[in-house]
Amino acid sequence: MASKGSASRAAARKQKDKWKAKRWYKIRAPRQPWHFKLIGETLGEEDELLIGRMYEITQQEVDGDFSKLNVKLKFRVSEIIGQDAITIFAGHEVLKDHVRRQVRRYRGKVDDVVDAVTEDGYYVRIKPFLITQGRVKSSQKKGMRDASRNIILQIAARTSWLNLQKMILNGDLEKEIEQAARKIAAVRTVIIRKSQLVQEGVLVDDGPTLDEIRETESRAAAAKAAALEAAMEDEDEGSPDVLAAAEAAGDGAGAEEAEEAEEAEEAEEAEEAEEAEEAEGAPSNEGNPDYSSMKVAELKELLKAAGKPVSGKKDDLIARLME
Repeated sequence: MASKGSASRAAARKQKDKWKAKRWYKIRAPRQPWHFKLIGETLGEEDELLIGRMYEITQQEVDGDFSKLNVKLKFRVSEIIGQDAITIFAGHEVLKDHVRRQVRRYRGKVDDVVDAVTEDGYYVRIKPFLITQGRVKSSQKKGMRDASRNIILQIAARTSWLNLQKMILNGDLEKEIEQAARKIAAVRTVIIRKSQLVQEGVLVDDGPTLDEIRETESRAAAAKAAALEAAMEDEDEGSPDVLAAAEAAGDGAGAEEAEEAEEAEEAEEAEEAEEAEEAEGAPSNEGNPDYSSMKVAELKELLKAAGKPVSGKKDDLIARLME
């Protein structure tokens, strides 16, 4: 009879490893205005389990604006296409630490929650936050709250959700609220501290498709790989004459001989034309070869065969052969 421990171990072996069944999915921002930008990755076992999952990222990471480090964007997965998790913009939130730093003694604070419906039928909840220069009365706070509410409702009613979220994220809506509230009391700071998409409306299909974005990303990755390969080849390739000089010098040759061989290469092209013209009219002598008509590489081969050093300029090589 099997013991209890062996039975539990056998059951554990039969149990399916859930981690092996999971896959990596690429999280992409909405089509507009971010053109399916890749914003992260997540693990999932099935496509259906990813639907509705919320992903948060700072606005600076998405837009590259370093002044928006304190703004957190929220994206909700709405569709799975292959290994890509397509999201919708579900709202934003300003970090609480940043909001708390705006509150000081002898200043007024006006907070509100506004539910608005956009022109294309999106139901949005917006929470404005106002700080005054000094203390204000309750009647002034009510007037500022009503003014900000009217501005948000009017702008939302005559614009789409896409344009409204642009105004929220780039600060245009805050400027409109500040201009309206300034008529009642001096305003120090206006922050849309939170927005939330409560219900979706009419979806507008505009901008590049996902296939076009994938093709663009693959071309960019191929170009990057080709540039990296070319850079590695440039680092690996060297001058054959310099390498030959370094090998011939052996253990006793140092950096100085390699530099001299490099200088000989540079001087070779300048001397070659003049020496070729002189060599045309010079008679050949079997007993005493015409070293001046030879190239530097040929002289080095003769020196190497004779067991002599191969460093130096062409004149030095010829003098060494004539010894």
